[in-house]
Amino acid sequence: LSYENSRSDQLYQPKNILTRNISKTCLKDTLSTMSETVSKTYEQDGEEARAIAQTMPYYPFKGIPRFYDIGGFLAKPDVFQQIVDIFAARYKEIGIDAVAGLDARGFVLGPPIALALKKPFFMMRKKGKMPNTVESPPYQTEYGPRSGMCIQKDAIKKGDRVLVIDDLVATGGTLSASIQLVQMLGGVVVECACVVELKMFIDPPSDSGLPSRTKLFTDLDILDVPVWGLISEDVLTNEAVLQEDYKDDGEEH
Repeated sequence: LSYENSRSDQLYQPKNILTRNISKTCLKDTLSTMSETVSKTYEQDGEEARAIAQTMPYYPFKGIPRFYDIGGFLAKPDVFQQIVDIFAARYKEIGIDAVAGLDARGFVLGPPIALALKKPFFMMRKKGKMPNTVESPPYQTEYGPRSGMCIQKDAIKKGDRVLVIDDLVATGGTLSASIQLVQMLGGVVVECACVVELKMFIDPPSDSGLPSRTKLFTDLDILDVPVWGLISEDVLTNEAVLQEDYKDDGEEH
């Protein structure tokens, strides 16, 4: 749950034009429904988000000065439940058919949200972790290049409206792979929803050296897929107090 300065490579663009056109038509209907139910959604960095942000202190990790980890609110059942309730309220009346969670923190957040919505949950995993899968093209993250994300072939049916869940969106590389997977199976991504959205990567100045999520999604022809985060870095201002024996012993994600 962090970021580094790196550049995203242009990824493979899906060639199934018919599927994309169908997806975009369905997505317009979905966005219309979302606008009609805006009063039932939660504002990014609103009152609830600011309170939750206080349970997520940042700390240095592998040379990254601000590493955001969901362990803070997972240790507080009332806050974790609040997040599940917020996401469930946002998507209850939109009419999704399934929830897909990204390896691995999406497996923590996705199932309780799917249960609250009474919708099936599907895993999107790293290559080689499940049988009978389809694989997305390789993608780039803030940590470097990654091989394709996978989902089982029968997880999503043509026309299914899918909510994609992850803990954090930075450069958007992992989310782009998940969107392509859903489209490959004929589904429509209603929205990619994350607890944290790092806005600095949405459309940074060209001379900043930061990868642009907007450019990546434009190059992949998926810019019409909405991305929503409950909390942004603007309110994640709680610096962790490190113990004297704090050890940065984590591995690369």
